[in-house]
Amino acid sequence: MAGWRYPRLIAHRCGGALAPENTLAGLRIAARLGIRAVEFDVMLSRDGVPVLIHDETLARTTNGRGRVADMEAAALQVLDAGSHHHPAYAGEPLPTLAAALALCDELKLAVNLEIKPSTGQAAITGSTVAALAAVCAPRAGIILSSFDTAALTAAAEMAPELPRALLVETIPADWSQRLQQQACIALHARAAGLDTALARAVVAAGVPLACYTVNQRSEADALFALGVTAVFSDRPDLFT
Repeated sequence: MAGWRYPRLIAHRCGGALAPENTLAGLRIAARLGIRAVEFDVMLSRDGVPVLIHDETLARTTNGRGRVADMEAAALQVLDAGSHHHPAYAGEPLPTLAAALALCDELKLAVNLEIKPSTGQAAITGSTVAALAAVCAPRAGIILSSFDTAALTAAAEMAPELPRALLVETIPADWSQRLQQQACIALHARAAGLDTALARAVVAAGVPLACYTVNQRSEADALFALGVTAVFSDRPDLFT
C-alpha cells in the first residue's frame, strides 16, 4: 500500500467553498492555489458509472431532480452542477470519476476518494470504484475512504494494493480493532467534538489521523499541535 503520503491540507469536495463542489472546476482552483491533495465523493449511476457527487439526490448541487442511482451516466453528465454555486459556473458538468482522476493526474493532485454508495449499493460501489481507481490512480497518490465498511471491504477485495482509511463521526473506543478488521492504514474523524485522549492514542500508535471539516487556521493549528496528520478544509485559500 505504498505511494500515499498525507499532506497537511486536503481541499474538501475538490475545491472547497471556492468552486462548485465535486467538480473539475474545483480541482483546477485547488491546483492554482498550490494545494497538493483533494477529497471528493463518488457514487454510481444507474448504469454503474462512478460519478462525483455527495448526495444521493440531485437537487442540492445540480439542476436535476431525483436519485443519482436512478439516472444513466449520460443523463447525469448534461446536468448543470455549477449554477447553484455562482452564475459564473453555469454549465459546469457533473464529472465522471475517470475524468476527475485524469485531471488530477494532469494537475499533479493527490486524491482522497470517498466511496459514498447509494442505499443498498455498498458492495458494488466499493468494488467498481476500486477497480477504476487501481487503473487510473494519479501518480501523486490515492487513498480510498468510506463510512461504509461493506464498501471498504469490497474495495479491499477488488484492489488490495490501494490504501484505505476508515471514516467516522467520532473516534470509537475500539478504533484499533476496527482499523485492523478493515485493513485500513488511517482514521478520518470529525474535528468538531474530537476526543483528545482518543486522538492522542491514535497518534501515539503511529496511525495517520485526518480531521474534517476545518475552516479556520487557528483550529487547524490546534489540531496539528495535538498531532493530527492532516485536515480537510472548505477554505484551502486560508492556508496558502
